[in-house]
Amino acid sequence: MQQTMIINERDSRREQMLSVARQMMTAARTAPKGKGFDIVEIAAVSGEDEIQRLSDLTRQKGEKTGLKFMLRDAENILQAEVIVLIGTRTKVQGLNCGYCGVATCAEKLQNDAMPCAINMVDLGIAVGSAVATAADLRVDTRIMFSVGFAIKEMGYLSDCHSIYAIPVSASSKNPFFDRKPREPQPEQKREI
Repeated sequence: MQQTMIINERDSRREQMLSVARQMMTAARTAPKGKGFDIVEIAAVSGEDEIQRLSDLTRQKGEKTGLKFMLRDAENILQAEVIVLIGTRTKVQGLNCGYCGVATCAEKLQNDAMPCAINMVDLGIAVGSAVATAADLRVDTRIMFSVGFAIKEMGYLSDCHSIYAIPVSASSKNPFFDRKPREPQPEQKREI
């Protein structure tokens, strides 16, 4: 006798969002890299306590810097099930292209505050690959400079000079574009 099984989407959403985040991380990892140097670091943060921690730090950084959009984003990420973090370490490419603002890679190495332009392009391609994967899987995301900027101090992706955060959610309307504070959602279970 075959057993009937019913899976309610609300009950499996968190597990599904973690699966999506893993696929996004794989897409970022396999994205093309300049000269084949893999200098991209990737992680995912989940759980209410840890996401609240990211939110608190983003809010503090916004208050400290006066960047008001950080306060909005700090509240906004509380609607995420998981947050994917993608950053880049600095590694000069030996191209002496001047895209970073100095003539040679040797000169660039003397200025750690200035990222290698090729590293930043690699970061952009990795982030693009991750959000394209999320779009293919029909989940809600938004690329956030603000959260990545704030959490550098937390030690996530500690070797990275630039980090972007991508909150991930599955909801009836993308909460990361409305930018409205979250409203408590009553648990609605339907009998099937």
